[in-house]
Amino acid sequence: VRIKYRKNNYRDRLMIISKTPYRISFFGGGTDYPEWYLKNGGEVISSTIEKFLYITCRNLPPFFSHKHRIVYSKIEDVKKIENIKHNAVREALKIYKKKIKNFNGLEIHYDGDLPARSGMGSSSTFVVGLINALNSFYNISVMKKKLSKESIYFEQKILKETVGSQDQIAASYGGFNSIKFNANNSFSVTPIFKDFNDANKFSDNLILVFSGINRTAKFVAKTYVNKLSNKKKNEIKKIAEHVKLSKKFLKNKNFDDFGRLLHETWMIKKSLSNRVSTDLIDDIYKLGINSGALGGKLLGAGGGGFVLFYVRKNLKKEFFKKMRNYICLPVKFTTKGSTIIKS
Repeated sequence: VRIKYRKNNYRDRLMIISKTPYRISFFGGGTDYPEWYLKNGGEVISSTIEKFLYITCRNLPPFFSHKHRIVYSKIEDVKKIENIKHNAVREALKIYKKKIKNFNGLEIHYDGDLPARSGMGSSSTFVVGLINALNSFYNISVMKKKLSKESIYFEQKILKETVGSQDQIAASYGGFNSIKFNANNSFSVTPIFKDFNDANKFSDNLILVFSGINRTAKFVAKTYVNKLSNKKKNEIKKIAEHVKLSKKFLKNKNFDDFGRLLHETWMIKKSLSNRVSTDLIDDIYKLGINSGALGGKLLGAGGGGFVLFYVRKNLKKEFFKKMRNYICLPVKFTTKGSTIIKS
């Protein structure tokens, strides 16, 4: 069998690996959609956690009949970028092919500590990690703010996804922050805790419970995003008020009150669309409350994924026992955003 090797200007680069954290969004979800904040401004409270998404990138050696290899839940071996089925990778490589002289074949691998489509901001985390890896691979320097802006633009304008703007910023910056969105399309990031030990004490009361349902957030978000500035305006205003209250609770270390407020914001979020929750999610939430949680909420746009619960540290053992039929994860925060761990 004769294999035709492609001729190119192949250079053996080192492998680049980006390490990008997933996030938990506590309060303000909905106000981070441009449909809302470009008219009203917005603010969210979120934190990155010690669960990560990894993107590896290297030049594909010229010994194969294909030019690009993309590895995720599927393996794609293709000759042309246009033939790549993974939407984000395909569109990203189109951009970099125009930017980079002597653009050669690439091998890109995706690995994540958490399942995709689970409400942990995985789609935006993937985009941030991919753009960070490609920029590093081609020696393009980007700061956190630029990485955030490039990722937001890529998802909202290139991929035309119905997504907010908080996840890209959280994944780029890392940490436990207030993220404010201004009507002029700018944003600012302010750490909540002066002493991160306080953040770790707070995290001792948090538990993630996996529903077992993977869903595509954009389809749920589409059912209410266009209603944010009219039919659902009062609900979003209440969600915005919870942001102010939650910051006050954290500042005064009234963590239990923060937990109870999660319940209130979840009740409002459920009212945005009948697709936000499901019977299974409602059952998990009810069981969690009956097992000692003061409050909680489903993470992400809705429909499935992880449910976050606030459970006092001394009650966690009993909570885990009663929730034994579900995968439960303790929460630990991280201060770092997307980084390059090998080059």
